[in-house]
Amino acid sequence: MAADLQAKYAKLAQEYSKLRAQNQVLKKGVVDEQASSTALKDQVKQREQSLRKVEQEMDSLSFRNQQLAKRVELLQEELATSEAKGKKSKNKADSPSQQGTHQHQNQSVFDEDLQKKIQENERLHIKFYEASELHRQQETQLKARLDELEREHEQHQAVLDSLTSKYMDTIERLQTDKARVEVKSQTLEREAKECRVRAEECQQQLRRCQSELNSQVKASSSVIQEKVPFNDTRFGDLNSLNVPPHNRRHQLKARDVAGQALGLVQDLVAALLNFHSYTEQRVHIYPLDSSIEPISPLNQKFARYLHEHAAYVRPLEDGLLQLHQSITEDTVTVLETVDKLKHFADHFTAYTHFLNKILPYQLKSLEEESGTSLCTSTLNTKNQELQWGMKRITSVFDKIHRYINLLALHSVRQDAMPQDSASAVFTQLAACLHSLHDAIKEMSKHYSQKASLEQELPTITQKLRTTNECLLTSLGSLTISTGKIATFFSNNLDFFTSSTGYSPRGGAGTLNPLQAESMLGNKKRACEYMQAIRKPRPESIPYREALLNRRVLTSSTESREGLTLQVAASQEKIARLEQEKEHWLLEAQLGRVRLEKESQRIQDLEAQLCTAQGGGSPGSALSLGLAPDSPALTSLEDGETNERGREASLSTSLVGILTSTPTNEEVGDEESREKLIKAHYMARVADLTMQLQISDSKAVNFHAECRALAKRLAIAEKSREILTEEVKLANQNITRLQDELTTTKRSYEDQLSMMSDHLCVMNETLSKQREEIDTLKLGSKGNSKLLKKGR
Repeated sequence: MAADLQAKYAKLAQEYSKLRAQNQVLKKGVVDEQASSTALKDQVKQREQSLRKVEQEMDSLSFRNQQLAKRVELLQEELATSEAKGKKSKNKADSPSQQGTHQHQNQSVFDEDLQKKIQENERLHIKFYEASELHRQQETQLKARLDELEREHEQHQAVLDSLTSKYMDTIERLQTDKARVEVKSQTLEREAKECRVRAEECQQQLRRCQSELNSQVKASSSVIQEKVPFNDTRFGDLNSLNVPPHNRRHQLKARDVAGQALGLVQDLVAALLNFHSYTEQRVHIYPLDSSIEPISPLNQKFARYLHEHAAYVRPLEDGLLQLHQSITEDTVTVLETVDKLKHFADHFTAYTHFLNKILPYQLKSLEEESGTSLCTSTLNTKNQELQWGMKRITSVFDKIHRYINLLALHSVRQDAMPQDSASAVFTQLAACLHSLHDAIKEMSKHYSQKASLEQELPTITQKLRTTNECLLTSLGSLTISTGKIATFFSNNLDFFTSSTGYSPRGGAGTLNPLQAESMLGNKKRACEYMQAIRKPRPESIPYREALLNRRVLTSSTESREGLTLQVAASQEKIARLEQEKEHWLLEAQLGRVRLEKESQRIQDLEAQLCTAQGGGSPGSALSLGLAPDSPALTSLEDGETNERGREASLSTSLVGILTSTPTNEEVGDEESREKLIKAHYMARVADLTMQLQISDSKAVNFHAECRALAKRLAIAEKSREILTEEVKLANQNITRLQDELTTTKRSYEDQLSMMSDHLCVMNETLSKQREEIDTLKLGSKGNSKLLKKGR
């Protein structure tokens, strides 16, 4: 650790020296740039002065040119006047030839002098124009160059300032890091010394522990050899009775999987119940042709079989519920120990036999539908497709129940199937579940098309429409539930086919079902024994007090047996009285009905008597010779009132004794009595059916809420996993950003070295520019001298 810290410190010092050298180079470059900018400013001032001088010379030359032009104009005027005078003198008198020759010579000399002056003036104008143009061009070039150099100087100054501040921060940070590293190195050195001391102490303790353990091993081995001659793992039959190592994680996973399977099977059971119920309703309300008998004997038998579907479907849920309850954390869950799987397999086999029993009636019922007069060719085709779909579903259920029976045989017979074939059975079972989902999905599609075709028939009733819609809804839920079961089984196929890890000690052999059962029993008894010996012992009771308590207990036992017999006799008497009460309530109801009939008959007779006699309308009591307040009439009214008060209790009764001895008067009312009893029981059945439907709807709602909560829990688990992945990605991004920061730091260092080289190149460029400016100065001085000479 100290060597690493020293290496880091040396590296930091090297980088600091490098940055310091680069800082010196930058400072020197800045000073040179400032000097060069000052020199350029001086040069600009000198150029401005020379420009002003040239402008003054230009003004003087223009003034001189103007004077020369005026002089030429005067000379031209004098020449014109002299020519005019010569002509006048020639007209007055003839001059001698010598005078004319002399004037001609003077005129030629004057013309030559004038021509020379004009040519010199033109030459001077041309030189002045060329010099002014050259000066203007040089001035613009130097101004542009000066602006460019000033911009570069400002940029270099800004970069230099930023680098200076950055390097100052870096230097301060490095100094603080250096101090921190020094403190950390000192603490690490102290910790290293302490760790060396602790390591020496631990080594000494390890030596002592090894010596003690060796002595204990020798003592234990000698005791085992002398006192424990029996090895319970030597023989396989005895070893299989040992408790295998408990895999709690496997048990939790198995219970979770069983719970999920229970929820899916409950959905499947609800969908199958609805499907069979609506199929039974459809059988009752079809065919549509009124000329045909409402329901044929074949359909009656089919409907009677369909009415028994609950007795085959609901045990599936109960069997899986028992299987789920048998799987706990304290059990060993393998195919050899799950005996409740056999009960579920038996229930599934019974349901498969039920499907095979109703399959011919389903096919015949569809054939009868195809044979009706209102069945079109398209409907006939759809019925054939439905027949094929029902055959396919039944065959798939047969395959599934065979595979489930194969898996359940492990808990009954060990040699029923090889251990290695269980994974193949699970794989084939998953494939069959997917086939079942596809078959039900296809049948749902055919039913939907058939229902849409039946909507177009003219004789379709509202009841058939509603039944078709309910049937399609049940098929949809059945498709969804089978798809979920197939997906669930495929997702957990690895768990089903993987090794459970349960085997006897030593890893030899497998669990025998009978041995596994005895092993679980031994484990349970061992747990009970351990709990029993851990309980505190109760305080002992003196002998005399125990004898006294025994006498009291014996007397109380005898009295308790007598009371038990009295309670049993009382219960039998109460049951008998309840039966008699039900019987007399029914008899009272029948009597009330007969009383109403007799009252109606008496009223009819009174009406006939009145019409026959043509008299008034006397009351029924007077016509029969009874007074209004007679005891017979009062007793009849009281009996009728009591019977009406007992209607509520009679409506809730389901069973009763109907073994009364008929009299001669009751023989004629047997038919009405049977109708009354039948109406009573039909009303009671309708009431119970309504209550059952309400209960089923509530159960379906509660199940839907539970499924929604389970989905929300699954979504929460998924969101938790997603957030965990996001945290991992964030940590990876932090690592990547740290790497990028290190790379950026290195690139900045490389750029700093490149900037140093660039400043050196700029210094060379500035020196060359100084030389060019000097040459331009010399050229401008030569031009000014030429201008002066020209003047």
